[in-house]
Amino acid sequence: MDSFEFCRPTRYIFGQGEERSVGRIVSEYGYRHALVVYGTGSVVRSGLLGRVCAALDEAGVAHDELGGVQPNPRADKVYEGVALGKSRGVDFVLAVGGGSAIDTAKAIALGIPTDTDFFDFYLGLAQPQKALRTGVILTIPAAGSEGSNSSVIQKEVDGAVQKLGLSHDFNVPLFSILNPELTFTLPPYQTACGVVDMLAHVMERYFTNTRDVSITDRTCEAVMLSIIETAPRAIADPSDYGARANLMWAGMLAHNNLCGVGREQDWTTHHLEHQLSALYDVAHGAGLAVLFPCWMERVINHDVMRLAQFAVRVFNVPMDFADPGRTARQGIAALRAFYRSIGMPLSFRDIGARREDIERLLAMLGIDRHPEGHFVVLSREDCEAIYTRAATYGEE
Repeated sequence: MDSFEFCRPTRYIFGQGEERSVGRIVSEYGYRHALVVYGTGSVVRSGLLGRVCAALDEAGVAHDELGGVQPNPRADKVYEGVALGKSRGVDFVLAVGGGSAIDTAKAIALGIPTDTDFFDFYLGLAQPQKALRTGVILTIPAAGSEGSNSSVIQKEVDGAVQKLGLSHDFNVPLFSILNPELTFTLPPYQTACGVVDMLAHVMERYFTNTRDVSITDRTCEAVMLSIIETAPRAIADPSDYGARANLMWAGMLAHNNLCGVGREQDWTTHHLEHQLSALYDVAHGAGLAVLFPCWMERVINHDVMRLAQFAVRVFNVPMDFADPGRTARQGIAALRAFYRSIGMPLSFRDIGARREDIERLLAMLGIDRHPEGHFVVLSREDCEAIYTRAATYGEE
């Protein structure tokens, strides 16, 4: 196990109706003017936004609203929020929604107290020196942004769309309110995309070269097993509170880095997928379902026993000690079968992506400027092979 520091000082308020406490909580911390950031309408239609604003009013917290955040969140909405926040004297940013709303709120919180272009932080051209604090009312368990230090935003730069992440302690929310009932209205496809995203967050940490990480191995496996067990229940019965509650907490645990401390992490598949969602505007979880098994097939020989361990411990594949590669391949097949069982795509064809665009995807990835990955350092040839496998899967 490697040396590490770990601090995630987010306060979690979990349970039915807890969104009504948001005004009291914001007021307790001494904030007086919140910017409420949300998506494209479901928060309004469900009445949640009204309840949130009423709670802020009751606590004497002034508020402005910024709606219209889209999936795969855009920089334009961040700039709009930064300008609004500066002009209105906002001192706190509250996200109501899923990962896109939360990531947008985090970026706005970085941009309000500075004259630096917030996207320079994502490009690595500058480092944030301060930020407003953020809070979250979660409606879509998936991205884990309610408990993480990361944020992902996309912007067109020099004619090319760049979807970039920023990990920084300023991004850690002050508090997150988690009411599983707020997820009851999620469509099955959106629920399934969130499930894939959660699993991917764990797997990016699980496939590691670091030795003697039994405690985090077992933590990863427990989270993955719970997700796989409860996801079909939540999809079959959207109002199953127990299943929704477990998924909501699993999504946070998958990405607050409890599963990743003391071990090298990979993140290649996320980088490969960011190009897909930037180019085709596909749901992030759907793109991950297509790409993660293809990445696993490409790296299987690097540490076949780790992939076999994944197969045995997560999908209960019998261990073939004479041929551990067979066990590993069966684990990959089991992962694909699980994705298929919850209605997820498995190929480019399923998400409307095109093999002819692979060169463009590689250029967007920037693979000619730097290699990708840590579990296995991948070349341009490797990344092209992964995209090609995703483009041709199911044709054999």
